[in-house]
Amino acid sequence: MKISFARFATSAADYRDCPSAELPEFAFIGRSNVGKSSLLNMLCNQKALARVSQKPGHTRLINFFVVNEGWCLVDLPGYGYAKAPKAERNRFNDFVADYLEYREGLTHVFVLIDSRHEPQKIDIDFVTWLVECEVPFSLVFTKSDKSKPGRIKANRDLFLKALSEYVDGEPPTFITSSKNNDGRPELLRAIGTMIA
Repeated sequence: MKISFARFATSAADYRDCPSAELPEFAFIGRSNVGKSSLLNMLCNQKALARVSQKPGHTRLINFFVVNEGWCLVDLPGYGYAKAPKAERNRFNDFVADYLEYREGLTHVFVLIDSRHEPQKIDIDFVTWLVECEVPFSLVFTKSDKSKPGRIKANRDLFLKALSEYVDGEPPTFITSSKNNDGRPELLRAIGTMIA
């Protein structure tokens, strides 16, 4: 798939504020500071489509981007943002959970995992929740330019092993680097296949 055009459509501060689901939606989510905005910009080949911040937890809204006028890329708030007040964190969690469980247009969720680290409980818990809710997902291991290939593979294998008691078979996985454009063709090919 080739992306020829991508534009910001709208933001929603609550599940009830989401626009009508007229196009297939592909949601991207991960722990705060996992490199989500950089990955989205890399996918769409735009430097500033999604705002990149040095402060974790910058995304506090559900942001919708229309791609090729044929599908939506959805930027979800990162989970595990520890610096927000507890009530605010809970509100984020509630409206993101509502989107993931009930959104009619949601086609697939890409869960971003920092490839530099061994499995983190917060990531495992989130993915197992998706499994329980029967939400289709893939794992995207980010920041591959910051570690050696052997370390990335070892961390990915540990993550898949931790998931194995909750998932039948292995979910699709991608290794990406926003700096080097690694993984971009594979991700776009997967999205194109799901749209088709």
